[in-house]
Amino acid sequence: MSRIDPGRARARRDRALWVAWGALVVFVVAVALWMLHVLLDVPDSLMPWALSGLLVTPVAVAATVSARLRRHATAVFGATVVVGGLLVMVLAVYLVIVVGLGDDVEGTEQRVLGLSMIAGLVSVLLAGPVRVRLRDLVRGWSGPRRRPARSVLETFGSRMTRAVPMDELLLQLTETLHTTMGPLGAEVWTGSDGVLERAVSVPERPRTRITLGVAELAAVSAARVSGNAWAEVWLPQVLAGQGRPGRGRPGSEQAGQVLDAHQETGHVAVRIAPVTHLGKLLGLLVVARAPDAAGFSDDDDRVLTELARQVGLALHNVSLDTALQASLDELKERNVELQASRARIVAAADASRREIERNLHDGAQQHLVAMAVKVGLLARLAGDDPETVRAMLEELREQIQVTVNELRELAHGIYPPLLRDHGLGEALRNAASRAVLPTTVSVETDRRFDAAAEAAVYFCCLEALQNAGKHAGEGASAVVKVWVADGALVLEVRDDGAGFNAVAGDSGHGFVNMRDRVGALGGTLSVTSAPGQGTVVRGSMPVAQTAPAEEADRT
Repeated sequence: MSRIDPGRARARRDRALWVAWGALVVFVVAVALWMLHVLLDVPDSLMPWALSGLLVTPVAVAATVSARLRRHATAVFGATVVVGGLLVMVLAVYLVIVVGLGDDVEGTEQRVLGLSMIAGLVSVLLAGPVRVRLRDLVRGWSGPRRRPARSVLETFGSRMTRAVPMDELLLQLTETLHTTMGPLGAEVWTGSDGVLERAVSVPERPRTRITLGVAELAAVSAARVSGNAWAEVWLPQVLAGQGRPGRGRPGSEQAGQVLDAHQETGHVAVRIAPVTHLGKLLGLLVVARAPDAAGFSDDDDRVLTELARQVGLALHNVSLDTALQASLDELKERNVELQASRARIVAAADASRREIERNLHDGAQQHLVAMAVKVGLLARLAGDDPETVRAMLEELREQIQVTVNELRELAHGIYPPLLRDHGLGEALRNAASRAVLPTTVSVETDRRFDAAAEAAVYFCCLEALQNAGKHAGEGASAVVKVWVADGALVLEVRDDGAGFNAVAGDSGHGFVNMRDRVGALGGTLSVTSAPGQGTVVRGSMPVAQTAPAEEADRT
């Protein structure tokens, strides 16, 4: 089935309207001339003048051809119907009254009748605009007319679609409620978790906060639009808040005095609509009227209910936007931290490589070069000076032992074999034996963990012990403790040394390295210290499924 082109259909309709307009003009001219001929005997010859209406035919034909004129078909046809209809009506009235009920008009009476017909037609044309102006004038004298309550929904919905900021949207809503439903006052309360605050009020009143108990929160969340009796039981704070306007808005003091007078007599009529979304209380809509005003109708309650639903949806969307923005800000911060951490990891890896190269070059390499020189000398002196050869061999043995120790220390710095083969307990006790401070080690688990987790704990403890050895001072001691709690592997290095201001001084290179190691595994690290009170470094990281040490050793 072929589809109808809307443009072509509209063009056909406009052409038909212009044809109908031409026929309408011919008809109105003919009828009007006939009536004038009957009333005033003008024109003398009716037929030629009646045919003058056909002069509009070229105009109608041209309009059907021209797209520019064709667009105005509806407006021209409508205006012709109104004016032609009024003209025929006036002439028909005069024809019925003058000819049907009176006598024939002759002589000077025809002139007077013609002028009166013109006056009548002008009066009919001006009656509509004049009536509207007079009605507006009377309304201005009698004060502003109260808008219908349902207009609140229309204005609030249109403002929501224009993405008006929430503060401005609530203010406009409260002003609209004041002019439509709450002449003595309108308020919007917002909040969550049972804590509500008067966000906007007209007339303006102080910002007040109330806290609902468990029973009150459940009752208010499940309630519908309610009045004074219900509010006295569940929201007496809101009901008591009526009649205490603040300062700042023009006219608020006068309105408040009127409201106070009614409140003292206990005759303020209040309607409260809970604002909820998915069963969660997000606020309240409050409107108040004087006792002599018309009572709240069912339509008012329906409007408040629908309005509370829309406000609840808007507040929920704002909370989602706020949470999303907070998440985005947190992600940006985490991204910056991640980039900085990656940069530090790369720099630390490069620095470690340079340190290994320097240690090999300045330590073990130099010893090996010296030993090679001495081996050459021994080869030349082997037959000439046996005593010197023996002394040099003894010295060479000592140098080989020193070289082996340096290589072992270097290997321990890269990854200790004890940690790989025997776990945290043996590795940390061995590290404590080489520490500057007297150190006690307590590993309260015999299980093996992921290699990355064990390495993080080991090197964090080693870094903390090195910091303590540098800064704790003479006479200090340290305690290293490792245990498992709530599915996390926890480490703690505590010393009783000089301490420092942890708030201003926990961003050193060593602490940054420890945080990076623990943070890379999803853990956290904290530093607690104060001058003269020692230092506590504590880290915690989640651990995967563990295995007994014996099973780990066998694997």
